Amino acid sequence: MIPLVHDFEGETVLVFGGGSVGARKARRFAREARVVVVSPTFADADFGASEFVRAAPTPEDIEAWVNAADPMLVVAATDDTALNAAIERAATEAGILVNRADQSGARDRRSVVVPATVEDDPVSVAVTTGGSSPAVSRHLRRELESVVAGAGLVATAVSEAREAMKAEGVDPERRRDAIRAAAEAEEVWTAAQTGDEEAVRDAVAAVVDAER
Repeated sequence: MIPLVHDFEGETVLVFGGGSVGARKARRFAREARVVVVSPTFADADFGASEFVRAAPTPEDIEAWVNAADPMLVVAATDDTALNAAIERAATEAGILVNRADQSGARDRRSVVVPATVEDDPVSVAVTTGGSSPAVSRHLRRELESVVAGAGLVATAVSEAREAMKAEGVDPERRRDAIRAAAEAEEVWTAAQTGDEEAVRDAVAAVVDAER
């Protein structure tokens, strides 16, 4: 499997299953997409800004549900294997991406794995075991949280510095070396740990000036 990044802004994600797994999937996609969760019951969990439809579709009903929602992605997260299989089949036949939560290992065409992610906007780091061991993915995600903390501030400050040098007409090779040095500088990452945006910008500027 090769990880890819997909933009769900303005798209619909249809989740079947109102348990803890469905809640986790819904919460993840609700950060960006319109999420509709279909289930006869809903767990006392955080579903993010999702829409709820209380219904108990049968395998024979799934095609109509998928066609009506016109989603970018369908998530099969029920506790019924036959229903999940019908959800996967309907999505695949409609040419829609599908994530089947009860499946691990080999995947059919259009079947996707939702990775564990660590985010510090605009930085996002994903970890996946191809669906074979979600527990390992979760463990690695927790380990990476401290590494990624502050990365968003660094990425933003470095991007601003790069654009400023472009505007000044700095030689591309010199610009590339300066930006690489800033992105790797210990003092920049130390400043990022404070959460102070200006401190990070100042640290990046100091490194860039020294490299120019």
